Amino acid sequence: MTDLSLKAATPVSPATTDAEPSLNRVMGPWLLLLFIVGDILGTGIYALTGQVANQVGGVVWLPFLVAFVVALITALSYLELVTKYPKAAGAALYTHKAFGIHFITFIIAFAVMCSGITSASTASRAFSANMSSALGLGLSGFGITMTGLVFMAIVAAVNFRGVGESVKANVVLTCVELTGLLIIIVIGLWAISLGQGDVSRVMQFKAGDAGLIWPIIAATTLAFFAMVGFEDSVNMAEECKEPTRDFPKVLLAGLFITGAIYVLVSVSAITLVPPAQLGEGETPLLKVVQAGAPNFPVWIFGFITMFAVANSALINMLMASRLVYGMSREHVLPPLLGKVHASRRTPYIAIGFTTLLAFGLITIVGEVPALGGTTALLLLCVFAVVNIAVLALRKDSVAHDHFRTPTILPVLGAITCAFLAGPWTGRAIVQYHVAGVLIAIGVVLWVITMLVNRAQGVRPEEPEMETMGGQGPVN
Repeated sequence: MTDLSLKAATPVSPATTDAEPSLNRVMGPWLLLLFIVGDILGTGIYALTGQVANQVGGVVWLPFLVAFVVALITALSYLELVTKYPKAAGAALYTHKAFGIHFITFIIAFAVMCSGITSASTASRAFSANMSSALGLGLSGFGITMTGLVFMAIVAAVNFRGVGESVKANVVLTCVELTGLLIIIVIGLWAISLGQGDVSRVMQFKAGDAGLIWPIIAATTLAFFAMVGFEDSVNMAEECKEPTRDFPKVLLAGLFITGAIYVLVSVSAITLVPPAQLGEGETPLLKVVQAGAPNFPVWIFGFITMFAVANSALINMLMASRLVYGMSREHVLPPLLGKVHASRRTPYIAIGFTTLLAFGLITIVGEVPALGGTTALLLLCVFAVVNIAVLALRKDSVAHDHFRTPTILPVLGAITCAFLAGPWTGRAIVQYHVAGVLIAIGVVLWVITMLVNRAQGVRPEEPEMETMGGQGPVN
């Protein structure tokens, strides 16, 4: 990954941006594939498998499969945009290019920022729960919350100090995350081969009055969080050797690989652990290890999980603080949020602001399903707009050949994402409350900033990659 803190801390004036050299094209298809897989794998599958099982029972793999299909449709829209405009970009910049309305651009950028904070808060809860299990601490709800707050404070301190992330570091972290999931798959397949567990559970729906379809839809809205990260890869377009040629096949390969891993992990989990037991607590995959390989040192898997979700939390908080800093520079958030520390050269006010929001989410919202579901809700709304932007930008022709998704797919993508974001899916009402409060905070700050700008004769600047393109949330 690129060095988020350094970019966020180094102001770039319009006069100097044009003179800067383009990014170094160092990423081939294999490195890009590892980057994409690493961004998608993470907190979602480690933390939410049990909650999905609570919704649907033994067919826990099905919501992950449906979420994969929805993500795939939207990924094809991103592919058209990234090959049409092969520069580092993001949902906010695509939206601005399509509609040119500053307020809509701001809302999309702020929603992406909020999704990063809710994702990091989810990772924080998952980290403390897995630490408690791995070390045998036996922490209760209050203990998990307090540990999560301490963990988030450490993340803020690291963010303030300044962290340089590289693509090579991402490869190492991807291998750690992948190792943990492969352990689950191997344990599951080994246990099945020995006749352990109950394979018949994989086709058993949870009995209830809601039928079969609506529980699957409700679980899909939660499982979608596990697919977060594929959209972040568009930010690496300018550093790829052949983005127009490589991106379509590599992004699709990454999605299919992670989709297959999620289905296999789900099958292994439900074969070894009954749905009701799997849905208890916040460490579902630790239960799978204990059930399928009781002699396996569970603390090893616990540390793998902690390492995976800790990395997700750090990257998401770096992204969130960077976007807040960038929006301040663009005069759409108060200038105070754009201040840079004199010695550390990091946006310390933006870091403090995003950390306080994370503290509030961890303390008040608390539970992983509500936090992960809010992340999915925010991103489904963003993805609906991106799918519409693809259609709006069809009139904008470019000189080079690029990937073009069939017109029906962005239409289906916009409709599907909007549908899954609706209350009719059975989504918990707390997720709308959390998302609404977060966006309302952004709107209030935007209105205050616009009033101050008008009084001072300042106009919002056109968004640039260095400030509002940014990185999307990672899993």
